[in-house]
Amino acid sequence: MKITKRFNRVITPLNCSTSNPKCQISKNDPRLNPKSKPKRSRAIKKKTLTLSDSDANIEENLNPAFIILEKPPKILSFDFYQIDALHLAPQLLGKYLKKDDVVLQITEVEAYRSNDSACHSRVGITSRTAPSFGPGGHALVYLCYGMHNMLNIVADKEGIGSAVLIRSCAPISGLETIKQRRGLDTEKPVLLTGPGKVGQALGLTTEWSNHALFTPGGLEILDGPEVKGMVVGPRVGIDYALPEHVSALWRFAIAGSPWISAPKNTLRPPLSSG
Repeated sequence: MKITKRFNRVITPLNCSTSNPKCQISKNDPRLNPKSKPKRSRAIKKKTLTLSDSDANIEENLNPAFIILEKPPKILSFDFYQIDALHLAPQLLGKYLKKDDVVLQITEVEAYRSNDSACHSRVGITSRTAPSFGPGGHALVYLCYGMHNMLNIVADKEGIGSAVLIRSCAPISGLETIKQRRGLDTEKPVLLTGPGKVGQALGLTTEWSNHALFTPGGLEILDGPEVKGMVVGPRVGIDYALPEHVSALWRFAIAGSPWISAPKNTLRPPLSSG
């Protein structure tokens, strides 16, 4: 099935700007006319999120927390990634990860910079860190504790050595595949709240390192709705780093989303620049 058809039915959290054309609700949406009837009836399975016309169950209970995207998202370009990891990280929130029949929406990330004592590239170029020194827009998948394949998005220009860790996502399509890969029959956030869980749900191994995310096929990152609210906090599990990097507010998440990993109590709205 072509990607255009698959995204005609995507359901996503309503955390986007009303000025974004991708986030406008269709005039034919039954929510705008309570007396209108759906064109066809479908079996309703609570909280099922899907893109595929072949998936039988779609949440259609007019929950205002969801909207329907009318246009299929485009693959993010190479240029999108050619910026500092600290700037790229919040821009990845709301974007879509696609591989096979699985589509996830990015809900939580962490930035790792080249001069950062918590960043793997601090040790220089090794077989494990080499992908992070390539140009932005490529995948870096590293094995943590010998069991968790964790997806990072390489940022900035070639030779910099920085990346953004994908910490959590929300399921959009391929829920049954996600459950099978995770070995977990649930639709609760525990399914995808954690970097190892995201890698497992996408079926990633370290062989995906260096994969170009801006090219069609394989693993892709697609454009998504603009995030309206965001929370920030210190990164997780980096006690080995210098104090200034341990406390740095380089963890970003979509405000109000249940698809965020623990700890949540360290996340706060960002300070106003004004």
